[in-house]
Amino acid sequence: MIEKILLADSGTGQSKEMLKALMELPSIQRASVSILHVVPSQVTSEALTAKWEEGGRILATSMQTLNLDPSRVSTMLQQGDPKTTVCQVAEDINADLIIMGSRGLKRLESILENSVSQYVFQLSSRPMLLVKDDIYVKKINRIMVAMDGSDSAKQCLSLAMFLLRDIKGGMLILAHVNKARTAFAEESQANPEKDPVLAPAIAEAKKQGIAYKCVTGTGKPGPQICRLAEELNVDLLMLGSPDRRPSIAKGLPDLDRLLGTSLSDYVRVYANCPVLLGRTATA
Repeated sequence: MIEKILLADSGTGQSKEMLKALMELPSIQRASVSILHVVPSQVTSEALTAKWEEGGRILATSMQTLNLDPSRVSTMLQQGDPKTTVCQVAEDINADLIIMGSRGLKRLESILENSVSQYVFQLSSRPMLLVKDDIYVKKINRIMVAMDGSDSAKQCLSLAMFLLRDIKGGMLILAHVNKARTAFAEESQANPEKDPVLAPAIAEAKKQGIAYKCVTGTGKPGPQICRLAEELNVDLLMLGSPDRRPSIAKGLPDLDRLLGTSLSDYVRVYANCPVLLGRTATA
């Protein structure tokens, strides 16, 4: 399911540590990795040369730090706008996953400060693994999937099971948040395994022999998902993030994400662990 990984390497942050943790998983070890560093346009040729040389050093350091099989790793040094270049390269190499660092900026902050990860998050159709600069990347054993019955959540579930394959002591955490406090929600919270939204995922986990745990919450999904992830000491949080733009508007931002009103935008800002956002197109 993940055969081609694009690491957008700015030279800072935790993205390399995230890739190292991911590559320790048996299911990922045969994936090919492309490491991209983008040199922004400069006012003078001297400044551009200096940035180009710095980019080369960043890529060399990354290769040394990651210590991956050289036959499965390639580096790319390109000039241009980092935001659009990352999206274009991901399309060109048909990446199954983009890994990026993130400052965790909120709403308009990310726009005003020209956030690369926020821009790619808005416009790319590829799954993204975002890791904030201020979190500690842990060995991946406990993966939580936020379930809501959507196709994008089901895609995340399939990917989580793929990642957990052959991990000794691995745990799949299935989470569902009910927005309203109803009798159904209270019953679901008392006995999460009876939650009908989680039932298909439970059946699939049993079928594949994957250890699982069910949890539910009530209230606003964003804060509840972040709370559950923190309480359960999750190593990786996976969340469906459907692309709601029509095909004729794929080059335009998703307004929900642009304004910070989407669930995935809230979680990427406030979760205290790496967040993998699964993408599916909607009609």
